[in-house]
Amino acid sequence: MRTLTFNISKHHGFKSPATRTLSALALGLALAAGAPAAELPELRVGMDPTFEPYEYKTPDGKLVGFDVDFANALCAQLKMKCVFVEQAWAGIIPSLMAKKYDVIISSLTINEDRKKVILFTDKYSGAPNRMVAKRGSGIDGTPATLAGKKIGVGKGSAQEAYARKIYGAGGATVVGYAGTADAYLDLAAGRVDAVIASQLEVKTAFLSKPSGKDYKYVGPELEDAAVFGVGSGMGLRKEDTALRDKINAAVKVIRSNGEYKKINDKYFDFDAYGK
Repeated sequence: MRTLTFNISKHHGFKSPATRTLSALALGLALAAGAPAAELPELRVGMDPTFEPYEYKTPDGKLVGFDVDFANALCAQLKMKCVFVEQAWAGIIPSLMAKKYDVIISSLTINEDRKKVILFTDKYSGAPNRMVAKRGSGIDGTPATLAGKKIGVGKGSAQEAYARKIYGAGGATVVGYAGTADAYLDLAAGRVDAVIASQLEVKTAFLSKPSGKDYKYVGPELEDAAVFGVGSGMGLRKEDTALRDKINAAVKVIRSNGEYKKINDKYFDFDAYGK
């Protein structure tokens, strides 16, 4: 498209008010068309999407869950753009250290061993851990009833550490899985005798499914402050204290303005934050 230009200033050394207005408008339109919109800074979030209802994938491959919605709310509060990076659980901390992402938001238990390696935010959720086994199996959660049997756990998880500490010493074999979904498959197939995981995850991902109808929680809630810590937090590299502080402040806002409860009530019928 050719442009017709009227230049009354070429010989007279001035522009009329109308020309100046048109020129300014043209300049503004040109800048608006040519200048890209400012993009929000990215927050790369590491997540293992095998932990329903916290983070998992729908059949069409969409990433969903409590932690996904929570992360997006957090990013909105921080005025950042969440970029989710999928990572198998066993490598979730090493990949953080390798700078594959900036923060882990994947129901990561805060405990002393992990504190030696990474920096944690304040707690943002908490849920008890339970053992699940087949009805009539004779397993009641005590080490004596697990002697000689196999217990499935997520590899590299706090549940694995607990199983090895309590049941491994009593003669049980602890089998680590890349994700608890695989542990449930083996439990239903009889390849392991019990699984230890978050109570909420066990209920949603297994007991509420057809494959879990013959199974139940066994024993009481599993407690060990040294292993399970105070709940789940977000993990960062040790040097990222400024980002940690911003995230902690944002979580307080989300908790106080009702956004956390809105997300919570989408997935749970109680406060997932815990005590």
